Amino acid sequence: MKKIQSRFGEIEYDPTNILHFPEGLIGFENLRDFVVMPNEKEGPLFWIQSVEDPHAAFILTDPADFFYDYKVIPDNRERRKLGITNGEPCLVCSIVSVSAERKITMNLAAPVLFAPATNKALQVILEGTQFSPRTPLPEVAPAKE
Repeated sequence: MKKIQSRFGEIEYDPTNILHFPEGLIGFENLRDFVVMPNEKEGPLFWIQSVEDPHAAFILTDPADFFYDYKVIPDNRERRKLGITNGEPCLVCSIVSVSAERKITMNLAAPVLFAPATNKALQVILEGTQFSPRTPLPEVAPAKE
């Protein structure tokens, strides 16, 4: 086990469970290794914390939980970078942002592709898409009693 300091305090992690981004994230190309933070609350959001920079952490979610028609299939080049074949699973996540005005958006134009078999991930830019990098999360009406 290793330890790092983070925005969440000291974190102990198993180096074999590192989520590795061979190309980094867009705008953070120098950050390659992340720890997936245990989800302390129920819900679809989770954090990844950079191992290289204690101040860098990102919120991720499965966009299909909010947009049922959202689907991204990695091409052969992306599968090679992830180290997987056509038959192996690839999960899709979106980075979630919270503005100073507390507006919550997700980046559907540049999803994160994650290969559980290799613990590798890529952030890709979708070309010619109608999806936005600042797509508001749908509002959910409170349940009626």
